[in-house]
Amino acid sequence: MKAASLKEIKTTMEGLHADELLSIILRLGKFKKENKELLTYLLFEAGDEENYIREVTKELDFQMLSLNKSNLFLAKKTIRKVVRTASKFIRYSGKEQTQIEILLHVCNQLKLTGINLSKSTALANIQKSLVKKITASIETLHEDLQYDYLKQIKALGL
Repeated sequence: MKAASLKEIKTTMEGLHADELLSIILRLGKFKKENKELLTYLLFEAGDEENYIREVTKELDFQMLSLNKSNLFLAKKTIRKVVRTASKFIRYSGKEQTQIEILLHVCNQLKLTGINLSKSTALANIQKSLVKKITASIETLHEDLQYDYLKQIKALGL
């Protein structure tokens, strides 16, 4: 079965009644955890982005607690998991400032671990890709915000 395009879905949904749309959305939420998480964000958390960022950073901090600092291989796996989780939550929001705040927090947590990232090429590349994403997002913001965020990046030594 071939999936319909977003335009076709939109035109079909415009012709449906509210109760039909509600049942479709509830059914969609039953299938994947990510669908349910996205619906939760849209319904409950989209109005308060700062609180959303705080909750996401708490979740990422909790994941970073399980970081094995003695073995670089295991540390790399945990850090990749944290970055994947951060990317998932950033996708839900879709806002550039949220992406910058969350990725800066991840970079700050990486620095606080005390792991020498230069010992592992993979870990260094993870950090470089995070910085690249942050700088790309910063370029889309207003100049005053750009200055503030670039100052934070310099403070981290990235």
